[in-house]
Amino acid sequence: MASAVKTLIDRAGALGIDRRRIVLMGHSAGAHLVALVGTDETYLKGAGLSFADIAGVIPIDGAAYDVPAQMTDGPPIMQKTYAQAFGTDPARQEALSPTLQARAPNAPQFLLLHVQRPDGVRQARALGAALKTGGSAVEFGSFPGEGLQGHAKINRRLGDPGYAPTAAVDVWLKRVFGK
Repeated sequence: MASAVKTLIDRAGALGIDRRRIVLMGHSAGAHLVALVGTDETYLKGAGLSFADIAGVIPIDGAAYDVPAQMTDGPPIMQKTYAQAFGTDPARQEALSPTLQARAPNAPQFLLLHVQRPDGVRQARALGAALKTGGSAVEFGSFPGEGLQGHAKINRRLGDPGYAPTAAVDVWLKRVFGK
């Protein structure tokens, strides 16, 4: 992901984009990845970048921002999936946990979106608290939708002008970019 951001920045002129207006967004596992890149600068530094190169981060309905907690408290049906993704080594799980990496510095601004999945809500709140302690500006967007249906809906409908999370993202982007 950091290499992709580096490519965008390097080609900003040719692509007609403003390199100062880059926001990382991701849903589900993608939410975890953007949150990790937004809290552990090692990934950006590996691509020759820093938190100064991203304006903000929008994780959308993630549920594994604190991997050890999710491995303990998350839905039993997901445990095998999480073990495959994060392994069983506690040190690796901690290193891959945005909440546990959120001590300063972090990306400057976050918008944490979630539907009403208990583990996702719990994880988003904990990440938000850790980010605030680390000095980042944090906003939340809590929207209707339960279980995997709600989780899938926010992914499918985000961008639809009639869908409330779209308006929340638009307002946040205008505030972040000052327009």
